[in-house]
Amino acid sequence: MDQELVALAEAGAAVLVSSMATDLWQSAKEATLSVFRRLGRGRQLTVEARLDDNAAMVAEAVRPEEVRQALFAFWTLELSAVLRQDPAARAELARLVAGFDGGPREPAAEQNNTARDSGTVYAVQHGDLRVYPRADDRP
Repeated sequence: MDQELVALAEAGAAVLVSSMATDLWQSAKEATLSVFRRLGRGRQLTVEARLDDNAAMVAEAVRPEEVRQALFAFWTLELSAVLRQDPAARAELARLVAGFDGGPREPAAEQNNTARDSGTVYAVQHGDLRVYPRADDRP
């Protein structure tokens, strides 16, 4: 398979797995299913069930990025196989990639913290923050 088609399959897989368990999932899933529609209803139903199972695995995972990484290779192979079987699927897959490239993303987290009147601000957006008083600050 030529490098351009492999790159397209990889880009499609990246869009697909990165959207799992996000607000973009349903639209990415539908766009992916449109790539498989040409291979028949049976194949489409099989792919739809696999997509739902994979999205559930990501949603339930303690480390969803590790699951996405593992699924990336699988979906790259699946999309490459579709492109080999049906070269016309290239246009559908290109639309999937273009539709999510630079498109709407999850909003970036924004945090504003202000300390006034000799106040102290301890802030964190993701993770834990533990603050211990210094020895000279203890009563």
